[in-house]
Amino acid sequence: MSEKYLLECCVDSVESALEAEKGGADRLELCANLVIGGTTPSLSLYEQIRKHSHIRIHALIRPRFGDFLYTDEEFEILKKEVVKFRQAGAEGIVIGCLTPDGELDLEKMKQLMECADGMSVTLHRAFDMCKDQLKTLELAKTLGVNTILTSGGAPSCLEGISRMKELAEAAGNSISILAGAGINADAVRTLLKETSLTHFHMSGKKVLESGMKYRNPAVSMGIPGMSEYHIWRTDSQAVRAVRTLLDECEC
Repeated sequence: MSEKYLLECCVDSVESALEAEKGGADRLELCANLVIGGTTPSLSLYEQIRKHSHIRIHALIRPRFGDFLYTDEEFEILKKEVVKFRQAGAEGIVIGCLTPDGELDLEKMKQLMECADGMSVTLHRAFDMCKDQLKTLELAKTLGVNTILTSGGAPSCLEGISRMKELAEAAGNSISILAGAGINADAVRTLLKETSLTHFHMSGKKVLESGMKYRNPAVSMGIPGMSEYHIWRTDSQAVRAVRTLLDECEC
């Protein structure tokens, strides 16, 4: 891993995990269902990746698609999932809980961090849904969060570049700002030029055609507007393009 620059890839399959590592990723954010923004992966997926790789893995802990306002039952599931991944050997967790008013839910976050018991903790893009990002950043510091994944509250990191600059300055050395949403070599080149950011999060995805030869045209099991015969997979070449750029900056 680079001493200065870190490249994380979000993946939801063994194949994508191995492609990310092949491309030079330092770390994985392991998820399920990236097509809907990611949910908690299975332990079986984690264990299968571990059979092939010792790359650092941070597990996303998110019980469902949608907002980050969780019921008591959902929160119990979150706590149990954190413990399971800690016991399985995952190096970190990726979490985020909000109140109805768009504030960070400090009590729930504290409980999840207690369950993590020393694991690295990333506050995910629930941060981008907060009412006041700079206030939330300071709260994350008090909690002991290690990393905040953000696009600066915008649809993509480049659209949020002004806020990303503010966040990087406010974070100082207390917490790492992990730039996400729209990360590729071109975006990283711009961010390196215009900000002090050093941590980047990408999927590097490409769309593969399904191996299914028979396809029933009358029935669709997928999300409306998306073909179930398209498979999302991390592309090692897309990851390598960013890795090369970061390595060049090290020289």
